Amino acid sequence: MFVQRQNANMAQAAFTTLALIYHQTVHNLRVGQRNAMLGIVMSIVRSAVFVLGFYLMYYIVGVRHSPIKGDFIVFIMTGIFMYMTHTQAVGAVSGSARSTNAMMLHAPMNTAISITSAALASLYRQTFASFVILFGYNLLIEPVHIENLRGCFAMFILAWFSGCCLGLIFLAIRPWQPHVASVLTQIYMRANMVASGKMFVANTMPTFMLSVFDWNPLFHIIDQTRGFAFINYTPQNSNLEYPLRVTVVLLMIGLMAEFVTRRHESISWKTRL
Repeated sequence: MFVQRQNANMAQAAFTTLALIYHQTVHNLRVGQRNAMLGIVMSIVRSAVFVLGFYLMYYIVGVRHSPIKGDFIVFIMTGIFMYMTHTQAVGAVSGSARSTNAMMLHAPMNTAISITSAALASLYRQTFASFVILFGYNLLIEPVHIENLRGCFAMFILAWFSGCCLGLIFLAIRPWQPHVASVLTQIYMRANMVASGKMFVANTMPTFMLSVFDWNPLFHIIDQTRGFAFINYTPQNSNLEYPLRVTVVLLMIGLMAEFVTRRHESISWKTRL
């Protein structure tokens, strides 16, 4: 019973890794809640509160109709869902287990499995929450019409993946400067409340205001999502190439930084940091 099992071939090794990712993902879904379903319900409530909060804010300031011809709630959801997915992915990956975590001492568990499972748990929560809110709105209030659902879902995945890549960089920084990494993560997530541009329509923004937002890949993702969601909207001040390139660059930097950190990190750092 104390002999470590050895994988006979690549197929068995792949199956073992996928099984570990699955079980670790389920574990991450249960973290903080005694019931995994309760954690998912809290994700739904959190997203619904954001949608309702922004709707009330628009209503109070006198904006009663969508700046884009179409459903006002869909306009809000395209911004909120992308923002929530991106920031939740950043937080999940940046907070995943480090190489000195006790679980990493038990092979074949490793940091790649920990990072992947944290990212998938975040994606599962946000996908389920978005689906439930859309279905509830479609069933209880009025039918939802999205012009290109596949395109919107592709932007949803890109928002999640770009968040994972950025979270990987914060994860690599954390062993060197834990407090700095935590502060930077929180600052980025809070700043995107405004910097993501989810409250604005890029086509109607003046040049001086556009320069404040167009550095942010999430701003481009949200605007492109609205281009897929509304038949009457064609994004002119954003593009899909920029967030794709930034995501690839962040991924390469994150992988290299995590590799260097893992090579230098040791258990003795726990007493030093």
